[in-house]
Amino acid sequence: MALKKDVDLNSVIAKPLTLKVHSDYIAAYGENKEDYEYCMTEYLRMSGIYWGLTAMALMGELDRMNKGEVLQFVRSCQDPVSGGISSSPGHDPHLLYTLSALQILSIYDEKLSDQEQDKVVNYIKSLQQPSGSFIGDKWGEEDTRFSFCAVACLSLIGRLNDIDVEKATEFVVSCMNFDGGFGSRPGSESHAGLIYCCVGYFSVVGRLDLVDADTLGWWLCERQLPSALSLLGESTLQVVDPTYCMPKSVINKLRLAPQRLNVS
Repeated sequence: MALKKDVDLNSVIAKPLTLKVHSDYIAAYGENKEDYEYCMTEYLRMSGIYWGLTAMALMGELDRMNKGEVLQFVRSCQDPVSGGISSSPGHDPHLLYTLSALQILSIYDEKLSDQEQDKVVNYIKSLQQPSGSFIGDKWGEEDTRFSFCAVACLSLIGRLNDIDVEKATEFVVSCMNFDGGFGSRPGSESHAGLIYCCVGYFSVVGRLDLVDADTLGWWLCERQLPSALSLLGESTLQVVDPTYCMPKSVINKLRLAPQRLNVS
């Protein structure tokens, strides 16, 4: 039997998009703190909250979430020593969860105090390596995902110039492959998730001129499956900013203008 690489979209799939069912599910998630699924997702809770809040914001249902509880949780996860933010209290701080926390605060139009913000900036600066790359945490994993996380974090709080952007850009460029895609490190194979991070990185720092748009476009097109399921253009959802993966209204409010590719 041939290997199947796509999903079957049959008539059982609900049309149109059932927003109320989705919003009810997200709003109820976490109400029972003893629930098995809730307990087992502690290691990624900060990002889970970001995903849930972003979905609710796009559906116009953000008011259903407990803002006070969310903000208290975010602040309880900042490490007093390093300044980084963890997935949950008692876990190690990590660049990924630091970004999720700042995205959550941005969605709610909230800010860290000056002291808290300085600690976050110092934490991110401490993760930049001599090559310009970033490690995710003190354990040393180097990856282009973290290059994106670093510049996204700093741009959200207006501190992008606190790191060596030129050196960081050189590292991301060194991860570009002959097929136009990007890997996690120099010499690593191209991967769609890492391509998002690298193109997002260039968008934030305003260097999309370094992307081989035609070659990369072919790489991506060749991997599109026949199902081609997408919510882009869904009229019942708010517009998404593709660089930050957040509601465009939030990015506009922060007066951020991520660069866009100009493909003729």
